[in-house]
Parts: sequence; structure tokens; C-alpha cells
Amino acid sequence: MRSPLPVRDGVGATRLHLPDSGPWPTISAYMVERFFHLDAEWLRERFDRGEIVAFDGSAVRRDTPLGAEEFIWYYREPPAETEIPFYSEILYQDDDLVVIDKPHFLPTTPAGRYVQNSALVRLRRQLDNADLAPIHRLDRATAGILMFSARPETRGSYQSLFQRRSIEKVYEAVSARPENWESPLPLTVRLHIEKLRAQVCVEVSSEREPNSETLVELIDANDHVVHTLLKPHTGKMHQLRVHLASVGIGILHDNLYPILTDEKPDDHERPLQLLARELRFTDPLSGKEREFVTQRTLQYAP
Repeated sequence: MRSPLPVRDGVGATRLHLPDSGPWPTISAYMVERFFHLDAEWLRERFDRGEIVAFDGSAVRRDTPLGAEEFIWYYREPPAETEIPFYSEILYQDDDLVVIDKPHFLPTTPAGRYVQNSALVRLRRQLDNADLAPIHRLDRATAGILMFSARPETRGSYQSLFQRRSIEKVYEAVSARPENWESPLPLTVRLHIEKLRAQVCVEVSSEREPNSETLVELIDANDHVVHTLLKPHTGKMHQLRVHLASVGIGILHDNLYPILTDEKPDDHERPLQLLARELRFTDPLSGKEREFVTQRTLQYAP
């Protein structure tokens, strides 16, 4: 469903689905209760200023009854953000595709306390293109190759590469070397991974059919770290982090796996040692072979 409001400062409007009926006489009364943490009168004044709109872009009034609209749109008030002092580099750009080299700590899309400090919003503003959308995702903690669709007309062609697993992804990781470690690599890791609502970490089940697969190969090792090459066949959330932790070489500076630790402010001297190194595929529009390789390296690699 297309938003009646344009992208503003690189950020799209929020869509809210409203109940058909309930104990609220008006849409504004429903929003006041739903967003109880916000000042009620400030929220009502947003209706008076015409900042909350219906599907046709018309303003929803303070007294508009509940049930009059199924959806409304509005701009979220931007949070006070801490500037992320790392920036992406554009590696490739044409009318349909933009490929960047994302740094550690930068989220792919707006999330939580980061909106302007996200790869998507920064790129929309840099290229003055509100139609930009990520074709796939990287965790905020992961650096490397990230692709964006430049226009909706051809977006599905690139998204289908990932859906059909017609794209080759290669990652690197650095792990602390366990005491008395002897390499079992190369090794194909297969696990059942499931993301449950309201949980930070994924659930791993040894009793269910595997739905994730990664080939792990050894690049190098010394007395302190193990440097691996990762070739995922699937793309489950946190897959590479979980797979390496499951074989005893959890990624260096990972605060989720194998042990979830208390959330702390970013330590820019200790980035997660995971890098999306390469993407290879046959371009669905031109038929050309594409290969994109990061210019970044992992600072703890031997």
C-alpha cells in the first residue's frame, strides 16, 4: 500500500492500522491510549495541524470517529540520535542498482534509536532518491557489501535472486581460538534456527529438521584467533553467528552468541569481526555476471 505522504529527509511515513470498533469514540482517542507514553494534548494537536492523514492524503481530524478510516499515516518525531562516525562507500551505481560497502555499527534501515544514522536514509539523502530500498539486510554489527534497489519497477527481479538462492554470498569472520583447538575445517554446519517474537537471540533446535546451512573453511589461524571463510547456502537471521558459536568458535566481540551479555554502548575499538566480503550473481536484467567485493578488512585477522 503506497503512502500518501512523500519520503521526508530520507524517511518514509509510518502507517498505522486502526481497529474497526472499540471503546474509543474517535481515532485520536485510540491513539492517545495506544501511545500513552506520549503527551496526550501534543498528540491531539498533531491532528489539528493536519499531520495525520488518510489514504487519500486528506487530514484526519481530532473528532474523526473510530471506524471512519482503516489506515492512517504520519511522520514519526525523529529521536535524538548519536552520530555514527563511520560512512559507507558507493561501489557501484546504475539506474536499477546501488551497491555500498557498509561499515560496522551502521544499521541497514531505521531501527530503534537510529533513523538518520542508517545506511538507507543516508543513501536516500546522498543520492536524492526516495525510491531506494534494500534488497537484503546486514546486521548493524556486520560490515561489507550491501545492495539497494534504485527503482520499484525492477526491484522484484533483484529480490528474487535471494528468494531463489541464485546469489553467491561469501563472508569472513575472526574468532578467538579456543585452548587446545584443532581444526575440524572445512565443515558444513546445518541447524534449525527460529526467530521468536520479542527475543533478541534466535532459538536453535537440535530436534527439528535443519533450515540453515553454511560451509565454513579455514583461511588462517595463529595462537590467538581463527580466521574463517563462510559460504551460507541459506539466509536465516544471525545464521553465521549461531553456526560458528555452535562449533566452538564464536565470532570475536559477539555480544549475542554463544552468551547474551548486557547491552552496552558501542565500543568502536571492538567491532564484531564479521564481514560480508563478496556477492556474485547473474544480473537478471542484463544477463551480465556481477561480482562485488568489499574494500574493508577485519582488524583482528592474523
